[in-house]
Amino acid sequence: MDIHVLHPADQIIMIMERVYESGLTTTSGGNISILDENGDIWITPASVDKGSLTRRDIVKVNVDGTVEGIHKPSSEFPFHQLIYKARSGIKAVIHAHPPALVAFSIVRNVPNTWMVPSVQHVCGEVGLATYALPGSTELGENIADVFKKGINTVILENHGVVVGFPNLFRAYKAFETLDFSARIELEASRIGKPTEISKELLEKHEIDTKELKEFIPETYGIRERELRTEMCQLIHRAYKQQLFTSTQGTFSHRLSDNSFLITPYDIDRKYIEPGDIVRIENGKKEIGKTPSRAAMFHQSIYELHPHIESIIIAHPPHFMAFAVTDVQFDSRTIPESYLLLKNVPKLDYEAPYVEPNKAAKVFNKQTPLAIVKNDCVIVTGKNLLHAFDRLEVAEYSAKALISSVGIGDIVHISDKEIKDLEEAFDL
Repeated sequence: MDIHVLHPADQIIMIMERVYESGLTTTSGGNISILDENGDIWITPASVDKGSLTRRDIVKVNVDGTVEGIHKPSSEFPFHQLIYKARSGIKAVIHAHPPALVAFSIVRNVPNTWMVPSVQHVCGEVGLATYALPGSTELGENIADVFKKGINTVILENHGVVVGFPNLFRAYKAFETLDFSARIELEASRIGKPTEISKELLEKHEIDTKELKEFIPETYGIRERELRTEMCQLIHRAYKQQLFTSTQGTFSHRLSDNSFLITPYDIDRKYIEPGDIVRIENGKKEIGKTPSRAAMFHQSIYELHPHIESIIIAHPPHFMAFAVTDVQFDSRTIPESYLLLKNVPKLDYEAPYVEPNKAAKVFNKQTPLAIVKNDCVIVTGKNLLHAFDRLEVAEYSAKALISSVGIGDIVHISDKEIKDLEEAFDL
């Protein structure tokens, strides 16, 4: 989907719908704007339900200050205007009140964007703007002053968050990613002390799959076409259930001993289509496409483990709380969790990059998933749905473990009960 050719009003409707459906704003809260090539600003209206906006609700404020539309522009229009004046490269702004980011806002602090590698890349440095009356010129000036420093993501004291980027879809990625990072940090803080990745370590292990040699597929078989469709359906589902973000999350599935399908790099997971999926064959990538940066690690797992047919790499916020702390995840909570997850080891952050084959050896029938410190969870399965089920159970189990904090001591299933489970389910 070439979303950049859409009219500004349509882009705003599309993104506000995503913001509202994800629970990142309320009926009356939040506003979005786009600065067009003529210098006019398209913006969401004041006092109109954000859950049912239509194209005709979007307001256009012309360069000369005249307003076109059936509503008044958002009361926060002044700070949108001042952001555009402060930074010529910014063409889209999102403001909202996601609960996780508001939590940082009301303690007047910013999320740590160095806990998970993709966050710093997507969001950059996060600033903090001094409190002022909503809708006031003073608030606009406070926010614009932070943007003038070259910062694109800003927490507003006792208010919310503002992001500004060259286009609306880039702004949304940063907005969503920062919220995910904040949620991970908040959940991690409930069970332990969150840790971060050093800048040196982060830069040392950047992987570029753009340099892989290419091949031209001779044909796309029926099985491959079915798998591409099924992958997209489950990717959309993972996104809807907030197991993936628009920029994070990788599915793959084995095609043969020397080939597999994998999600592409930097294509919005909500809109991904079968044609976007990348085939890897004999270590080469399908021509004209860029696969996930984890492609070669997936290949190592498939080469070592014939019983594994599908792999998912994800960053679900509750499960990631165990990835960014020293707390060990224990699946012996309820029978379903143990049966699907079993042993869950932690790999060092560097492991999949420095020694991919060694890291891939961790997986077996008793270890179907693993945590990579400060990075992700890697889930394997006998097919796409099996792996996806494991991912869901992992996140739900982590959520239950974190929710139990403060209500009593966790009682794990005993060794005898584990043995009974294994015998009953032929494990």
